[in-house]
Amino acid sequence: MRRFSSPTLAASLATAAVALASWAPAHAVPTVLYQQNFENPVNFVNDGGDVNIFRTINQLYSNQPPGFVFTQANTVETLRVGGTQAWNTGFLDPQARAGRYVAGMLSDVQNDLLGLSFNVGSNRYLNVQLDISSIDLDRWGGPFVPAGGLAPIFRFSLFDNASGASGLGGGAALSFIDVTGDVAPNKNTFNWSNHVAALDAAGNTNGNVILRIDLLRGGYAAIDNLSIVADVDPNTTAPTPTPEPGSVALVAAALALLAAGKARQPR
Repeated sequence: MRRFSSPTLAASLATAAVALASWAPAHAVPTVLYQQNFENPVNFVNDGGDVNIFRTINQLYSNQPPGFVFTQANTVETLRVGGTQAWNTGFLDPQARAGRYVAGMLSDVQNDLLGLSFNVGSNRYLNVQLDISSIDLDRWGGPFVPAGGLAPIFRFSLFDNASGASGLGGGAALSFIDVTGDVAPNKNTFNWSNHVAALDAAGNTNGNVILRIDLLRGGYAAIDNLSIVADVDPNTTAPTPTPEPGSVALVAAALALLAAGKARQPR
C-alpha cells in the first residue's frame, strides 16, 4: 500500500489553504476615529481641590485631532488624580485606570453636558467605549454624591449636525443608549467600569454628527479613556479577528486531509 507522506500532506494543505482563502469574503475593518485619555491638558490650573473648573474642556484639550471639537454646558471639570488637596488625600485610583487626569460632571445641582462634534463619514455605526466612575468633590458646592454612594448613569446620544458647527446637539436625534456604573467605595476613590455604547448614525445628513454625554444620575461622576470606533456593522467592540466562512471551510479541509493521511499509512 502506498504511504501518504508528510511532504505530500503538507503540499495538499498548502494548496487547499490558498484556494479556500481566495473564496473567503472580504470583511470591512472597523476604523478608530477618535481616542482621548485626557492625559495632556494644556495649561491645567489647580483651582482648588485638585480641580480645574475655570477652563473649559475644549480649552484644556485644544490639541484635539482635526475635526473634533468639544462643547460643554456649565462647568465640566478636569480632575487631577494623585494630588493632595481633594479630601486631604487627593483622588485615589486603586485600579490604576485613570492616569493623571479625568473629566468630571454634575447630574443634579446643574445639568452638565459635554458634546463632541465630528464627521462619521460613510460609517453607519459608532461604538463609543470608555471608563466611567462615581467620584465626588469636597468643594465647589460639593459634596454631590448621596451618603452611601450612588451608581452613576450616563446617557450617550448621537445627533445629526448638518451645519458641522460645534454644539451640544440641536439637530435630529439619531440614537442614544444609557450605561450604568458601579457605586464607589467612598467619595475620594474611583471605581471604574468599562462600557461600549453602540450608536446608529443612520439618517444623518452629510456625516456630521454630535455625540452628547450627559450624567443622568449619581450626583457627580467621571469619564476617561474615551474611544470611538466606526463600522458598517453594529459591532459592540473594537476590531477583533473573527473566523470567515472560508476559514471554517479551510479548517474542515485540513482535518479531512489529515485524516486521509493517517488512513493511508501502513498498519
